[in-house]
Amino acid sequence: MTFGAAMRLAQLSALACVTGILFLVTFSNVTDYGANFAFVQHVLSMDTTFRSPSTAWRAITSPALHHVMYVAIIAWEALSTVLCAAGTVRLARAISGDTAAFRKAAVPAVLGLTCSNVLWLGGFLMIGGEWFQMWQSSTWDGQQAATRMFLVTTLTLLLIALDGDRA
Repeated sequence: MTFGAAMRLAQLSALACVTGILFLVTFSNVTDYGANFAFVQHVLSMDTTFRSPSTAWRAITSPALHHVMYVAIIAWEALSTVLCAAGTVRLARAISGDTAAFRKAAVPAVLGLTCSNVLWLGGFLMIGGEWFQMWQSSTWDGQQAATRMFLVTTLTLLLIALDGDRA
């Protein structure tokens, strides 16, 4: 096996694993809606933060808006999953092809991993962690899980961006 073939296998396997993780996250949020809905509800309500008057005004306490936000998160997770799955299938089909075909096959994966990064970095770390002060909650701080997901998807994105055929 050549180095380029081994790199393609590494890229494909990492993407397949990330796709599996994203699928399970989405699946769990749909099939056990209430468990993570409580997380979203408490983060948006800011009911377990320090309740500083200078930030407490940011709280969203409307149950309807909690559901809208949670459904939007699930939809974004599903979009990321579908794009990564499409990329996995396309990369598997192009694994023996030329470099241009393999790179072109990676486009849905790059988009899916980017969508995932927007969710974990923008949605959870920036908006949840900083805007809604999630870091202040000892019970509903999801920054560690979000950081883990961001790192996994970013490392996979970087791995896919490598051109193993040129080494």
